[in-house]
Amino acid sequence: MAKKIKKKDLGLGIRALLSDMDAKPAEEQREVIKEMANTVAQIPVAQIEANPFQPRTDFEAEALEELAASIRTYGVIQPLTVRHMGDGKYQLISGERRLRASKMAGLKEVPAYIRVVEGDQEMLEMALVENIQRAELNPLEVAITYQRLIEECNLTHDAMAERVGKKRSTITNFLSVLKLPPQIQEALKNKQINLGHAKALRGVEDLALQLSLFNEVVSRGLSVRATEELVRSYTTGKSTSARSKAALPAAYAEVQDRLRMYLGAKVQLKLGSQGKGQIVIPFGSDADLNRLLDLIEE
Repeated sequence: MAKKIKKKDLGLGIRALLSDMDAKPAEEQREVIKEMANTVAQIPVAQIEANPFQPRTDFEAEALEELAASIRTYGVIQPLTVRHMGDGKYQLISGERRLRASKMAGLKEVPAYIRVVEGDQEMLEMALVENIQRAELNPLEVAITYQRLIEECNLTHDAMAERVGKKRSTITNFLSVLKLPPQIQEALKNKQINLGHAKALRGVEDLALQLSLFNEVVSRGLSVRATEELVRSYTTGKSTSARSKAALPAAYAEVQDRLRMYLGAKVQLKLGSQGKGQIVIPFGSDADLNRLLDLIEE
């Protein structure tokens, strides 16, 4: 009977388990594969080679730099997936943007899920579905697991909904959190907000305003219903905001956008005559004001 692989033997020690994978009995190999399905290992960037079948070859430089800046601050929130090739080498399965941005950010290692062989598909799918059923997972972990099932097991949203016993709309709601900024994903991970808050914030297209509303939600401890009302009030006034922005010369509009991005607030530039004007920075609470002051004083 094969020896049960303990969780403590995994993690950073996962590469040691892989080093003599071929020498292990078949049953123990299957056990290692199943345990690794939900385990993240730190893999040296230099040991990961590109996927030759990657259909996407064009990556926008500005978007990569923004992701790299995020990784410098928050790390890689969503692990990559790699395939073990033997001899300490790994081949990328998914996450090329994250890998490229990690290199730009100067990371030497990245978190990754490891696939061992082509034939572990069914076992991987079973392990991931079991993982989703665990009650202690936070919404971000559930979303990442759903995304892995889509990318690695070629499951549609409908097929995934059937396997995990959820509505298709529920799957879509969870996956939408992966499109949120890292700050909001971190808040989900740390349970500062829940999926209802995240869903409401996803309705705001302007990233700076989205972050501003998020900061207000956290600082005021708003409920999901109050967050929905806050977003609704922004959406209602969106046309007025758009007209105000359109009235600004392009150079001033760009400055306004950069200030909004940096401060995570609904900054507004107001132009007067003879080159004079105002910068208006609203805040939602004392805590939000202190956050803004910290940023301004840096």
